[in-house]
Amino acid sequence: MTLHPALVLAAEQAQPVASAGRLVTAALVGIVALVLLITQFSLHPFLALTIGSLLVAAVAGMSMGDAVTAFSDGFGSTAASVGTLIALGAMFGKLLADSGGADRLVDTIVSRSGPRTLPWSMAAVGALIGLPMFFEIGLVILMPVIFLVARRAQVSLIAVGIPALAGLSAMHGLVPPHPGPLAAIGILDADLGITLLLGVLVSIPVVVLAGPLFATLAARWVDVSPPALFESPVAAGSTTASAASAASAGSAGSAGSAGTGAGADAGPGSGADSDAGADSGAGRDLPDGGPTRRPGFAATLVTVLLPVVLMMGKAVGDIAAPEGNPVRAALDFVGTPLVALLLSVLVAMVTLGTGSGMNRAGIMGSLERSLPAIAGIVLIVAAGGGFKQTLVDTGIGAMIAGWATGAGISALLLGWLVAVAIRLATGSATVATVTAAGILVPLLPTLDPTQTSLLVLAIGAGSLFFSHVNDAGFWLVKEYFGLTVGQNIKTWSIMETVISVSGLVLVLLIDLVL
Repeated sequence: MTLHPALVLAAEQAQPVASAGRLVTAALVGIVALVLLITQFSLHPFLALTIGSLLVAAVAGMSMGDAVTAFSDGFGSTAASVGTLIALGAMFGKLLADSGGADRLVDTIVSRSGPRTLPWSMAAVGALIGLPMFFEIGLVILMPVIFLVARRAQVSLIAVGIPALAGLSAMHGLVPPHPGPLAAIGILDADLGITLLLGVLVSIPVVVLAGPLFATLAARWVDVSPPALFESPVAAGSTTASAASAASAGSAGSAGSAGTGAGADAGPGSGADSDAGADSGAGRDLPDGGPTRRPGFAATLVTVLLPVVLMMGKAVGDIAAPEGNPVRAALDFVGTPLVALLLSVLVAMVTLGTGSGMNRAGIMGSLERSLPAIAGIVLIVAAGGGFKQTLVDTGIGAMIAGWATGAGISALLLGWLVAVAIRLATGSATVATVTAAGILVPLLPTLDPTQTSLLVLAIGAGSLFFSHVNDAGFWLVKEYFGLTVGQNIKTWSIMETVISVSGLVLVLLIDLVL
């Protein structure tokens, strides 16, 4: 009989290396040090997580040799399971941007929308672009469209901007293959197919609530008119390459300075920002071999949805078909995250790369440029795995799990609360996700596979709670939309909170039903 990984983990759970009081002190010292290093000293989260892990081990009384081993083991296993997926996801998203496929999706959907359906269309656009792309890159691509749509429809920038942001943010926090959900899946050993299926199920009502519905209120609280400077290069009814390029170049400068000023999320925030400003503008400034036309809408849509369909197919096959069934075996293979993303990249090279007129050198150049920007993200996620393993090997995780079980606290609620606390303190959704997932690992023996996937989503929802001044994303949105700090809190920060709270509520409701 094959044991569930959570039961194996429970059997291998390390015995506490010190008394409960000392372990509590170690955990608090480590987390406080992590928060201070990121927020007060602007230290990169990778370094902060590494130092925090060693500090936890030292205060708990673990030998430094064992501490380094624990951190290295956690770092290596997480990098092996998650790093390749993040790299493939970045390649896929970069090719979508450079080929003009993202612009094709946006323009086609928006052009077929009427005034009343524009907020809903923008939410759909944000979600579609958000599936394969990091938040910052997606925002750079969408900003010209948000400005132009708001101006032509003569509505507040908030009325169409908030729905697009809601779609982007919900995908970023709740749906793999984004780094946060992927990291939590790797650390908690959750089933990616089930998590993806539930993540999409939760994201749809969350985006509706935090996007078009909340935007009607936010637009009354904050009325911001779009600037006229993006109108002149564009023919009515379409977003041309030159307009998007101008918007990307103009906005990226302020975004980069905003991210630097925030200083709290030096991994995903600043890393993606720098790449976004340079080359996320749908292939507009590519060297020879770049796109000569946009790929078709149908081909682009099928390509974007391909990894989602493959991974969902694996989850459905595991539920509907018996073991040994050849169809299930095939679905299990192509739906394995590594294979699904690899196949999607290969398909995108044809449908998006060749389909846009890019030659081989242009396609290879696009894939190569996708990797530098994710180095920081991979290191943060892997260091989070090292931090998790330190908590496990010192016995801190088992102690916290024992207290939570004895107090009768829901693991889903606890995961959300821990992620919220770290998110508010550090401003980083990625740090909040990997830290909270590491702390909750010892609770896995009490959860079935579906509940483990729901725990991933609860942590992801908590990691989005109330973005404020220590979050690089806060300043990114503020500068793009030209808002004051107060206006940004009334719109962006509250929207993030709506996503977080509604996501938790839906996760708890699904847990009651399943």
